[in-house]
Amino acid sequence: MGNTNQVHFSEITPQIEQLSALCVQNSSIDASLFTKYKVNRGLRDLNGKGVLTGLTEISEIQSSMEVDGQSVPCEGKLFYRGIDVEEIVNGFLKEKRFGFEEVTYLLLFGDLPNEKQLKDFCDILSTYRTLPTSFVRDIIMKAPSRDMMNTLARSVLTLYSYDENADDVSIGNVLRQCLQLIALFPLLSVYGYQAYSHYHDGNSLFIHNPLPELSTAENILHILRADSQYTELEARILDLALVLHAEHGGGNNSTFTTHVVSSSGTDTYSTIAASLGSLKGPKHGGANIKVVQMFEDMKANLSDWTDEEAVADYLRRLLHKEAFDRAGLIYGMGHAVYSLSDPRANIFKLFVKRLSEEKGMEKEFMLYSMVERLAPQVITAERKIYKGVSANIDFYSGFVYSMLGLPLELYTPIFAISRISGWSAHRIEELINVGKIIRPTYKSVGERRAYTPLAQR
Repeated sequence: MGNTNQVHFSEITPQIEQLSALCVQNSSIDASLFTKYKVNRGLRDLNGKGVLTGLTEISEIQSSMEVDGQSVPCEGKLFYRGIDVEEIVNGFLKEKRFGFEEVTYLLLFGDLPNEKQLKDFCDILSTYRTLPTSFVRDIIMKAPSRDMMNTLARSVLTLYSYDENADDVSIGNVLRQCLQLIALFPLLSVYGYQAYSHYHDGNSLFIHNPLPELSTAENILHILRADSQYTELEARILDLALVLHAEHGGGNNSTFTTHVVSSSGTDTYSTIAASLGSLKGPKHGGANIKVVQMFEDMKANLSDWTDEEAVADYLRRLLHKEAFDRAGLIYGMGHAVYSLSDPRANIFKLFVKRLSEEKGMEKEFMLYSMVERLAPQVITAERKIYKGVSANIDFYSGFVYSMLGLPLELYTPIFAISRISGWSAHRIEELINVGKIIRPTYKSVGERRAYTPLAQR
């Protein structure tokens, strides 16, 4: 006979509500103490500059330059292994090649591959693009989650059980594990979505096998779409998105998580699962979903998408918490590091325009362009800011994914499919240069008290 006092798994009972009030009451720290003790909240100083916590050779973000001994904002630059990303993109686009595999090689091994090295590397990824027998049936299709990032993390942790050398942290073994995860992330993500779409939404279930001759971007579209059809422009702009999201310095939340967890000496699967948990957050990888949803609300509430004053007024209402989700944010605008421009957004925008023309969505692109131009003006007028504000990569990536017909549930997993390359490079870098476990200091500001016996409380 079942327990009659059992509550629903997801239910928050009145008792839990009372206990949560205790959490708030006894765990709220006076905000002035953070200033008093010079705490760099979020590992950033009062001017928003990141606190130096490590060294890396994998990538570099440039947002300012020294002029007469002072730091002056400049147009943003992103370098992979010292090479300007814009030059990398121009290089493979000029030769009409896909670039994600080349960039992954560069991030992992430190140099651009020659033709043979690139072909051999793509062959390795193709070889690893196979899941263990019955993995889709026994793992992915059982208890499908509505959140694909959770599905992806669960799949990664389960792969530990299939690896006879799961805990070996030698560089060769970790490289093998990372290459397998890089190859498998598209399958784990898309198959997870197909299972969810079938069991929760009643859609037809289809599982396409990846094709060895296709690039990562092509395979994503091939296994996602029922007819496996896609245009060259669609594949190339998705490949470009993967290239631009692959790495972004060691200081972003999920990559820093990779370093922190790797420094403990744990296995690759646990490390990458932790990084996925970080990326899932709406303040990190989930931001592009918010951009798309914000624009949908904007379009629904504006009768004329070309009316600049009406658009500017909507943006002001966003900042005043009077529109959309009332969070006081214009999603896709601003970045923790860049000020004048995000180079990834600048590169992306040129191809977004072409895709909007192919999809007959020029009006939407014009609205995005208008918001990109007006938002910095509105934010500057309404808020005190210490640096410039510009569109970031999330501003356009969500729009691209919507034009590609990607479901919202896959927006952040697409980010993960790309960023696993950067995480892998940083994990290997941490293990090669490992010293101490990463352990920052937290100062206790709680009062010391005497123990009270239970009967006297």
